[in-house]
Amino acid sequence: MAQQATMSHDWTANVKKYVPHANDAAISGIVRHLGVALKNTDASFVACNDKAERDRVRDSFLKKKLGLAANDGDLDRAITDVCQQMHAERDKPRVTFYYLLAEKYGKLSMFT
Repeated sequence: MAQQATMSHDWTANVKKYVPHANDAAISGIVRHLGVALKNTDASFVACNDKAERDRVRDSFLKKKLGLAANDGDLDRAITDVCQQMHAERDKPRVTFYYLLAEKYGKLSMFT
């Protein structure tokens, strides 16, 4: 059975480790978008070493949610860049990961 994430996780504090003046409304919007997925510990983190996970981020978040039409190679590089940016964290919180991608593509307003 999947382990439950604690409801007290401070997603905002984690995003602000990378973007000190992050948009609180955009963070809240990403949390709302992810919804119940954040209750499952495994689903609340991005596994950068898992190609299927990276493909899911590309296809479900970048293409479907953000509506990006860039080629897969460019989108994959963006995901790899965020993996590198967050390399110090063993578990990469999905909220922070998605925030950094949405910011890169100028799409944070979709979540506010």
